[in-house]
Amino acid sequence: MEEFKYLGTTLTKQNSIQEEIKSRLKSGNACYHSVQKLLSPSFLSKNVKIKIYRTTVLPVVMYGCETWSLKLREERRLRVFENRVLRRIFGPKSNEVTGEWRKLHNEELNDLCSSPNIVRVIKSRRMRWAGHVAHMGGEERCIQGYGGKT
Repeated sequence: MEEFKYLGTTLTKQNSIQEEIKSRLKSGNACYHSVQKLLSPSFLSKNVKIKIYRTTVLPVVMYGCETWSLKLREERRLRVFENRVLRRIFGPKSNEVTGEWRKLHNEELNDLCSSPNIVRVIKSRRMRWAGHVAHMGGEERCIQGYGGKT
């Protein structure tokens, strides 16, 4: 087999992460569109919209990210996805002098969204997972059955 799905993760023969990230971003888009009606009303604050995004959409995109080895191409795709969603949440910005509307620049999005970007979150999760694995050592065994019997 060239690729297959196991526990929600796409595994390939070459151990490439590109197909998995493509699948995760597709699922993230579907998840965003399912909560889009919550994110569009103006009666919700920007902070609440960011929390909805961080608690509903991001976990779908980042499922299994602890095992990803990201290349620049994948990092860019993840940032593009996040910036697109944040632009939809924050909307356009009015120029104070001319009154024209424009899209927010990436730097402005980073300033408005005070939490770290998706790539930094993924890298920190990978480091935390590596710490767990290093702490386990080589003598850990899985507990089988009920009641802790080995």
